[in-house]
Amino acid sequence: MFSQKNKNLWRCHLASGKFFIETERLLIREMQQSDFDALCRILCDEEVMRAAYESAFSPDEAQNWLNRHLKRYEDYGFGLWAVVLKETNEMIGQCGLTLQQWKEKELLEIGYLFQKAYWHRGYAAEAAIACREYAFTVLDADSVCSMIRDTHIASQNVAVRNGMKIIDKAAKNFRNTEMNFFLYSAERTQ
Repeated sequence: MFSQKNKNLWRCHLASGKFFIETERLLIREMQQSDFDALCRILCDEEVMRAAYESAFSPDEAQNWLNRHLKRYEDYGFGLWAVVLKETNEMIGQCGLTLQQWKEKELLEIGYLFQKAYWHRGYAAEAAIACREYAFTVLDADSVCSMIRDTHIASQNVAVRNGMKIIDKAAKNFRNTEMNFFLYSAERTQ
């Protein structure tokens, strides 16, 4: 299972049939269409997206991204979720779980993207740790991973804070650009 200390870091709720995870400063919940503008402040921001994907998304690509995650909630019960700052009730990022291909394997990945204004405040690590605990305790996953560009040091630091270590490296093609990624992984402790 997980330690008493970690139990105090997050709680998972089902209120009015809606899922959410609560941490000290954040609510993590399913995205909805009304989150589109906040999502665009992340996905359509050139600086935010350069670190992870080399370039910003168009509004149409952002809508397709949102649609994919809404479908993932239906199909799997998880996806990237909205990260909402409790203090302001503003969606400041997204973090969650997706099934991703790595070489010939399908892995459970913790992914995260945040508005630039909220970088370097520990929100990504706080959300990622809660998603790791959710994967281990609710989904009964044996391991989780994060696939991170080899140039994205801040995201690599979040993975380390989430108890992950590099276990592999590979090139992936995204939007016709070849990029190098590290595979970070953490295993559930018994």
